Amino acid sequence: MPHASDGLPILHAKAMKKIFTFLAITVLSVSCSLGELIAPPLETPLPSVTPANTDTPLPTSTPVTPTLTFTFTPTLMGLKTPTPADEITSTPVISVTPLAMLTLDTLTPTAQMKGFFSVLVSPNEFFKGRKCEPASAKFIVQVDNPLGVAHVLLFVRFKSLTAERAGKWTSIPMEAIGAGTYAHELYSDEMLEDAYFQTAWVQYQIVSTNARGRELGRTDIFKENLSMLQCVATATPATLTP
Repeated sequence: MPHASDGLPILHAKAMKKIFTFLAITVLSVSCSLGELIAPPLETPLPSVTPANTDTPLPTSTPVTPTLTFTFTPTLMGLKTPTPADEITSTPVISVTPLAMLTLDTLTPTAQMKGFFSVLVSPNEFFKGRKCEPASAKFIVQVDNPLGVAHVLLFVRFKSLTAERAGKWTSIPMEAIGAGTYAHELYSDEMLEDAYFQTAWVQYQIVSTNARGRELGRTDIFKENLSMLQCVATATPATLTP
């Protein structure tokens, strides 16, 4: 039977074993606690971004239709387009005429028309008598200032075509037709010495006067503007009746 002194070492060994076991557990526990404290924090995962497939509508283009302006060009039926002719380049030829060979143009003097704006005669030739047409020449004159003009006179005479012989002047009043215009239709049998001329120049001059006979205007003498022709009768064949 063991003694009391022998049981002390056995108790001491058991106690020590418990102490070691407790220490080991404590160390492990502390190590785990320290491990949790020392261990680096885990990275917090970023929130995942889920791309949203949102369809962006394409811009709607509204076409701008221009305003059409039509210009109608008429088409001429049957008209042929002329073919442009080839351009011909010509070299100008300068011709110098000696001064000794130059002939100066003779200026035709303008008839004086004092007191008148215009004098018209139609036609420029007529036949003697009243059987051949045209048998008359019509005169139409216009004064430049109708105020104060009371009379317009037509003076006419025959002048030989081949000689210096001339007839007497005949004075014929002209008819007023308004707006300072006067007219007269002349026949050969109105003129003096008609029996002595078959063909001739008919010279004429126009004179205007006031109511008292005072002259207001006078033209020059028109000498070879109007002629009288001989009227030759043509025999008409008779119809024979059996």
